[in-house]
Amino acid sequence: MLSHWMHTREGKTTLEMRTVDIPKPGPKQVLVQLKAASLNRGEFVVGHGLHKGDQATQIGMEGAGVIAALGEDVPDFAIGDKVMGRCRGAFAEFACMDAREAMIIPGQLSFEEAASAPLAFLVVHDMVTLQGELKAGEWLLINGVSSGVGVCALQYAKAIGAKVIGTSGSPEKLARLRDYGLDVAICTRQPDFAQEVMTATNGHGADLVINTVGGTVFAESVSCMAFEGRLAMVGYVDNTLTAAIDLQALHAKRLKLFGVSNKLRTPDQRAQFLPEFKRDIIPLLGDGRIKPLIDAVFPFEELEHAKQMMETNVHVGKIIIQMPNSNK
Repeated sequence: MLSHWMHTREGKTTLEMRTVDIPKPGPKQVLVQLKAASLNRGEFVVGHGLHKGDQATQIGMEGAGVIAALGEDVPDFAIGDKVMGRCRGAFAEFACMDAREAMIIPGQLSFEEAASAPLAFLVVHDMVTLQGELKAGEWLLINGVSSGVGVCALQYAKAIGAKVIGTSGSPEKLARLRDYGLDVAICTRQPDFAQEVMTATNGHGADLVINTVGGTVFAESVSCMAFEGRLAMVGYVDNTLTAAIDLQALHAKRLKLFGVSNKLRTPDQRAQFLPEFKRDIIPLLGDGRIKPLIDAVFPFEELEHAKQMMETNVHVGKIIIQMPNSNK
């Protein structure tokens, strides 16, 4: 089978396509013939530490396709089932997926839409519901709202009845997201949005902040948080890994700051809250209240071009790779 690999050396990455054997599913695994897979920025950022230096690894973190084989002790699936989920090595024609991670694709989703959903929405569910405890009527601020995670967070927050403020440096992207329910659009790439947030919320502030940008906007985000507000740290595309913390605001406003990452979690820990995710998110995908936003679909052999598009930040939502067998 064909598979994409990435080699990391001296802070730089190189992609290559290899021909390797089709893997065999182990106990509690399913082998998926993948039809589509989604790009995720963190996998290509060397500073995120997902790859060891001077070593080539199979890449791809989530995908969708058809179950081709079952490992031992997999009672809930059958060969031919259409599934989506997180899995390592998803930029390939076949990949093994932990059966706990596999989810039947809601009927109205295409393989491309399904491939874009698991990782981003699992992260969003963690930020918004499990840790962020966002409620109907509360205010959510998303820094970098046009990112894949940002768009998913916007849609999920609107589905549960929250109000959403989003920042982006592109007025075109913000205009596009009005159709997805964005209540307040702030066009900026600078840490200068706090006053607009406070004005939009009538002095209340943001009950939950999702920071997909990084350290350059951290202090500004804290300054516009509401009493007992929460802040989710999920990305640092600005490559700024440190920031000042206003301890007086943290103390007086009883703020909660938390990180969202699977880097150090075990497979059991990653799977722990999948039942809640399936309860809260899958019905929204199934009835169309949430519809994945895909900006571009690239052929399998054009992963490098897809990566370049992601790095230029011109996209809104997700970028997808379509497998060679996608029409079979």
